[in-house]
Amino acid sequence: MNRKSLLKQEGALKSYFPGSIIKRKGERELTWIGEITPSPLSATYKIKLHYRYNEGAKVYVLDPKPLKLAKGKTVLPHVYSTPEQRLCLYYPNENEWDTSMYYVKTLIPWACEWLVHYECWVATGTWHGGGIHHETEAEKQADEQKEKVNEQ
Repeated sequence: MNRKSLLKQEGALKSYFPGSIIKRKGERELTWIGEITPSPLSATYKIKLHYRYNEGAKVYVLDPKPLKLAKGKTVLPHVYSTPEQRLCLYYPNENEWDTSMYYVKTLIPWACEWLVHYECWVATGTWHGGGIHHETEAEKQADEQKEKVNEQ
């Protein structure tokens, strides 16, 4: 696996999203903030991609915040954190994404796909996005909040 340089990642991001904001600290860290419209019928979302060397890439929905929840739901599906709105886009243990891949061809399209499934989830209450379920920070936080309420 040959890691794509952050300079190349930055160039690709600028090419695909000319109006976006990009901050790069050499080859150690890159932050991209841009707007995406996942489908012709979708809302427009502002997202942030943050990569730090040896920590991987994280993708967040910045706006709207908070994202709406489906009726009767207390946390977002397939996120690492509901409050941070950090999306779960791939399963790290399966090596579905690595630093040899361009963000514009993987993480950003995957965020678009996640958002389309999210919009369907808000409408139906059922997540059709697939993926491997694992207890997320969002679920842990919701469980902790329930325990606190029950203790009072």
